Amino acid sequence: MTSLTLKGVTVNFPFVPYDCQKDYMSKVIECLQEKANGVLESPTGTGKTLCLLCATLAWRERFKDTISARKITERLKGEEMFSNTPLSSWGTAATDGDTPTYYTDVPKIIYASRTHSQLAQVIKELKNTSYKPKVCVLGSREQLCINPEVMKQQSNHVKVHSCRAKVSTRSCVYYNNVEEKSTDKELVNSVLDVEDLVKFGNKQRVCPYYLSRSLKQQADIVFTPYNYLLDPKSRRAHNIELNGAVVIFDEAHNVEKTCEESTSFDLTPYDVASAITAVDRLLAEQAKEASHGDTVSDFNVESLNSGLKLELATIAKIKQILLDLETTIDSYDVPNEVGITKPGIFIYELLERAHLTYSSKTAVQEALEQITGYLAGQPGVFVNTSGLQQLTNIIQLVFCGEPSEMEKQQQMETNTAHFKVHIHRDTSHQKKNQSTDKQGNILSYWCFSPGYSMQSLVDQGVRCIILTSGTLSPLSSFTSEMRIKFPVSLENSHVIERDQIFVSVIERGPDGEQLSSAFARRFVFYR
Repeated sequence: MTSLTLKGVTVNFPFVPYDCQKDYMSKVIECLQEKANGVLESPTGTGKTLCLLCATLAWRERFKDTISARKITERLKGEEMFSNTPLSSWGTAATDGDTPTYYTDVPKIIYASRTHSQLAQVIKELKNTSYKPKVCVLGSREQLCINPEVMKQQSNHVKVHSCRAKVSTRSCVYYNNVEEKSTDKELVNSVLDVEDLVKFGNKQRVCPYYLSRSLKQQADIVFTPYNYLLDPKSRRAHNIELNGAVVIFDEAHNVEKTCEESTSFDLTPYDVASAITAVDRLLAEQAKEASHGDTVSDFNVESLNSGLKLELATIAKIKQILLDLETTIDSYDVPNEVGITKPGIFIYELLERAHLTYSSKTAVQEALEQITGYLAGQPGVFVNTSGLQQLTNIIQLVFCGEPSEMEKQQQMETNTAHFKVHIHRDTSHQKKNQSTDKQGNILSYWCFSPGYSMQSLVDQGVRCIILTSGTLSPLSSFTSEMRIKFPVSLENSHVIERDQIFVSVIERGPDGEQLSSAFARRFVFYR
């Protein structure tokens, strides 16, 4: 193990670092110290991930020691610790089974890569360092749930609601063990990836999904896929607190596409039709129940112990909104398969025709979530609620923020500045499988700037954002598309010198036959 000092920070590195590795770690520390965003390019093979981990964790340890020393000094001087910290800022209410989050002055590290397999490689690198931080890796129920009744559900969103129903009634034996097992020494003192968490969960009969959420509260470094950060609904679902955090995107050459895709949607005729069918089913069921008791006008579904807190009239309004939305989307004459394209702000005009506005969004969203949860939790009967879930996600995306009446227009213009609305015909296989011959349109809302997602992260109050990869050049165009400032940048050289590499083109094999990689010659055996 080698120790070196970079910008006043002592970094423990498993090997004697090359100059380019020192340069890279210095730039990482500069970002952290100056609270400055950075875009760092270092060729594949230069030990980028190891440098990133060592520099970040070394800086965090020094920062933590500095904070501790300052507080001890303040106490010795007779000053109250946390005297300037209001009680209201010490924690926040938890959601979806999380325990309360308590914030410290030491920044949490959020380390994001594209896939869990890439994160597993990063965690493997972390195990090779001298640093032993508290670690958490976030995953979906699809990857972490071990309850057989939940996992047999046909779709992911049904699994989500089935899981939540079991958690709320404490009928999942795996979830019930989370609080006890979350302090297990084998767990707390280990660096586990997704597969390790599942193995631990099966061994200890404890839920890996909620265990990871529990570990997240006290973790020094949280590993997560890109979309959990960039997709607003995923960020809310995983309750990722970004205020004051250091956000790192590894393999950042993939970030642009993920940014745009995470804030775009396509609403198909199938989505709307399945949502209408689901609400119809609920209306018929509850109307039948109501006919045996109270009048429809006085009927409240909650009285049936169904878990819903909606009147029949409210459910009927949701159905009408869906019908109006279907009619509105199909009312546009699409002259050809190319479709019609309008400015992003047009989305508000279109949705208003279906009575979806900033004023109604909260009530509609809450009703949709209740209906989806209820239908998904019905035992023995599968009801397709994907359309309802899609509409909920759309409302959250389009009507983000809580502007006042005076600020509403400005908010809508800001929200849609980098978007386009596209209405086009549905020619998918789903349309062919439908019994109706009616031509339906697809409503698409597409983001054309990764800067929208990046700015939303900045708005969360992050300490800094570091984008790093082996291939980011040209940096000027890459950073301009992100639409946030990157005061720190690096285009690193390779560890291999020019005299250590030979590049040549080989035209023919040893027998003189011409080499070819053409598809037609893919089975040719070259001797």
